[in-house]
Amino acid sequence: MTPVNTRYPTTKPVYGNWPSPITADLIVSDSIGLDEAKQVRDTLYYLEKRPQEAGRCVIVKISDGETVDVLPEPYSARSRVHEYGGGCYCIHEDTVFFINDSDQDIYQVRNRQISRITTAADQRFADFSYDQKFDRLIAVCETHENNNVTNSIVSIDISNGLISEIETGSDFYASPRVNRPATKLCWQSWNHPNMPWDGNQLWAADITHDGELLNKKHIAGDNSVAVFQPQWSPGGVLHFVSDDTGWWHLYRCTDCKQHDGIEQLTTGEKELGLPQWVFAQSTYAFINDTDIICCYQSDGSSRLAKLSLSDQPELVDIDTDWQMFSSITADAESIGFIAASRYAFPQLVSAKFSNAQATTLITDVIKTSCSLPVTSEYYSEAQAVEFINRNNQRVFANYYPPKNPEHQAYNKTPPPLIVICHGGPTGQSDISLDARKQFWTSRGFALLDVNYSGSTGYGREYRTRLYDRWGKLDVEDCCDAALYAVSQGMANEDQLIIRGSSAGGYTVLAALTFEQVFSAGASYYGISELSSLATDTHKFESRYLDRLIGPYPQSMETYQQRSPINHTEQLNCPVIFFQGIDDRVVPKEQAEKMFAALKDKGLPVAAQYFEGEQHGFRKAETIKQTLENELAFYQLIFDLKPGDKVKFKGDVLLENT
Repeated sequence: MTPVNTRYPTTKPVYGNWPSPITADLIVSDSIGLDEAKQVRDTLYYLEKRPQEAGRCVIVKISDGETVDVLPEPYSARSRVHEYGGGCYCIHEDTVFFINDSDQDIYQVRNRQISRITTAADQRFADFSYDQKFDRLIAVCETHENNNVTNSIVSIDISNGLISEIETGSDFYASPRVNRPATKLCWQSWNHPNMPWDGNQLWAADITHDGELLNKKHIAGDNSVAVFQPQWSPGGVLHFVSDDTGWWHLYRCTDCKQHDGIEQLTTGEKELGLPQWVFAQSTYAFINDTDIICCYQSDGSSRLAKLSLSDQPELVDIDTDWQMFSSITADAESIGFIAASRYAFPQLVSAKFSNAQATTLITDVIKTSCSLPVTSEYYSEAQAVEFINRNNQRVFANYYPPKNPEHQAYNKTPPPLIVICHGGPTGQSDISLDARKQFWTSRGFALLDVNYSGSTGYGREYRTRLYDRWGKLDVEDCCDAALYAVSQGMANEDQLIIRGSSAGGYTVLAALTFEQVFSAGASYYGISELSSLATDTHKFESRYLDRLIGPYPQSMETYQQRSPINHTEQLNCPVIFFQGIDDRVVPKEQAEKMFAALKDKGLPVAAQYFEGEQHGFRKAETIKQTLENELAFYQLIFDLKPGDKVKFKGDVLLENT
């Protein structure tokens, strides 16, 4: 590995050391998360995740141009069902029901007064639906008792907090939805070893006069067909998304008593579904009983469309400058969604159609997740990349070249490259403008964000490629992506870095252990020992690896073979680890073992552990320190700051550098 400062004059800032106004301090002070938009008549609600307030999640409402926090401090709306949560609030008229993060109980906000509904020490809730007939909530419930976790659908009496089970027997549940007259309920269920995107079942039942379920019927889905986002139209017709054709398409159940009463509404190589890592994701909503606003993914980007429900349903794209959409919501002609593009940070948008027939929207950007006070000249735009991997399969990625108006490449030499491995592994990287990515590109790094085999957004066949091959095919794809970038002159082969979080962190550690492509890596709460993920993790993911690797313990040998911690003798490059101490998904002991193994080998290694952080960092100070220390680590390893002393922030364990 040739130090960079032997190639470039020290009087010129070298790649990775370009001064940039996009600092970690600026990012955490200016950035928020936007999620779970809900349109209720003329009021748009949404969830605002604030790193500056230690990751507090605040329900916000916008009405008549006024923006108001629904939740005062210290309340924070967050569910921990499945550990990843989602679906943490719902609304009926002017009342907001929410799950409070600190105790996982349900509260209500009415006339700015907050009152507690449940006091359930061993229960967590998610994915509400309000039943106006019985004045109750219907929710997913996860009960933790005597080291045993069970899931069910429950009703919660708002007047006294009484909790009653109304559907049990399956390992998991999602999306309990009541129709408007509160006469029917639909829901999803699935069982181990499936994850919801592997296959789940959609059910519907009548609600009796005493609130129980009757005439339960299986509508769609099975062990190898995944259903997503079931909901009732204003007129009471059940709609849902299913990947029965190999692509997630929208369907309606015109007569759920008949097998042929299900009608497919969209066609083609389009994905209207998402992997249900969290509850209450939304890709479509009813404008009225005859029109749906929706988004779908195709060719790596997302489109907004209007679906007219007629004898021949017609899907028409809506012309906008945005390229990614999520959290679609609508009510009485008012529409809300979160949108982003290569040129725009995620934004909360309120919209209406210009007239009843048009597919042109009149939009108003209500809130932007980030508005850095720098010009767009500093922003590197995603470039779609497609390459053929070593298995002769198509793989997709997004490339971000270094960009800074004050600096350019010296002698047009290729830049250091950071390959990003998204989490999941059943996840997806998109092209949305991201301040944290610009932190790197504005300093002279190139990024390659890889949608390796197993990623969502390219159909079921692409998603299931990773079955039995996790730790192999994803690793090969990321390595092949880096080598492709080198072959195209987009990266310096001596300065290839790989970084990722959670499952992406596992891909990082596996790539550094089992391949010889990269020179350094960063693992954010990454998995290094696979057996513990099958024996000592939370219920939702406890059988995840049955499909990705094989059933445990029958496939124990494969688990051991693919665990980087068992093969540290093959790992020969520097790594930095970032880990939350309170992580229930990947225990901190895994990072500690890898750190110790690399230290014993005499390799440069660093680690930082954060109190109060779980699986995914939420606090501003944590995000700031990880960005700054990861950069400092690369500058130290590749000697990117010749003549300057590299500085680390916080309590960093640093060895052999």
